[in-house]
Amino acid sequence: MSARLRNTLSAAALLVAGVVLATGSFAQTPSAKPKAPLTISIIDVAGDLQISQPAIEKFRKDHPELVSRFVFTKATAPELAAKLKAQQDAGRVDIDFVLTGNDALAAGMEQGIWLEILPKYQDRFPDLEKLYLPGAYAMQKMGRGQAFVIDWYPSGPLLEYAPDRVKDVPDTAEGLLAWCKANPGKFMYARPSNSGPGRTFVMGLPYLLGDKDPMDPINGWERTWAYLKELDSCIEYYPGGTTATMKELGEGTRDIIATTTGWDINPRYLGIVPEEFKVASLKGFHWVGDANYMAIPKGVPQEKVDVLLQMIAYLLKPEQQAYMYDHGYMYPGPAIHGVTLNMAPQESQDTIKRFGRPEYERLIADNPIEPPLDAKPLVAMFDKWDREIGSAKMKQ
Repeated sequence: MSARLRNTLSAAALLVAGVVLATGSFAQTPSAKPKAPLTISIIDVAGDLQISQPAIEKFRKDHPELVSRFVFTKATAPELAAKLKAQQDAGRVDIDFVLTGNDALAAGMEQGIWLEILPKYQDRFPDLEKLYLPGAYAMQKMGRGQAFVIDWYPSGPLLEYAPDRVKDVPDTAEGLLAWCKANPGKFMYARPSNSGPGRTFVMGLPYLLGDKDPMDPINGWERTWAYLKELDSCIEYYPGGTTATMKELGEGTRDIIATTTGWDINPRYLGIVPEEFKVASLKGFHWVGDANYMAIPKGVPQEKVDVLLQMIAYLLKPEQQAYMYDHGYMYPGPAIHGVTLNMAPQESQDTIKRFGRPEYERLIADNPIEPPLDAKPLVAMFDKWDREIGSAKMKQ
């Protein structure tokens, strides 16, 4: 890490400390306490538990008067909104807390399943614009007061490749298309509605191709949709999630896949992808930020809501945000100012030191960071991609 970046982060840490001191405390209202410690049901549709579960479990240990235990479950993003809506319609909501990407968050907004937290409970939290990093705050605003960013990263789009099999690495969008046609079946990305790298790749194309409105996938992506249809001619199939793309790259079935900073680092740490594999960016690319969110479904009892609001505030403190470095899954990971790698657990520091890439600091500094599509256009993009691009080639 450069001296300039260390100084910037140190200054930001002092700023956050000043904000907290100025307000007197992180939560501005007296903490609500249940009659007895609660069992809290948490569902993860973003793969976020591998990052945030240690911090969530620490909340239980630090507050045994609030939570007796957590029950964790996992599901895919596309199935969550319908599942919650059915529970709400039946008057039996058994999911208390959701960890989600902007995919299921957007789908849930369309169906009206999320509890409106802000502005009703604004006094439970500090000034979020001062708390969050700029890119994370841009995504926080997209939560419409119905969710809180728990971790954030500039994401992608990046390409990951096997250097022993790819000698002439594409460095433009046109070059990637030409390479794919010359090497049919050797490039892959996953279904965008259930893959961070998949949707980041698709959302990054309007910037690379010079489309007229990168934030309007229906009326502003003429070049992008044409490109995706042409690219489809040399893609064998679209898996239902990112992990399959990593496995096929590691096993040698694919030579280049769409990736992000975190999906580059973490699978190499896990041994799914060989450590020596490389990443590349395309000339003129814009980062498209990504984040995971914390949300509460409508229908959760007020006693639980009061505890969950305390947990959200707890997870946005620097000590807990340091866990978000994890093993690089959302690299860097922390969503708030002033959280440096040396605050993270030692195993996280060791992972980033070994599997991180020095070029990421330069790429993040030298390329614009854009927010992803807002909720309604994101859902529209998923639907159009499913119908017009992936319908014949999707696999679960």
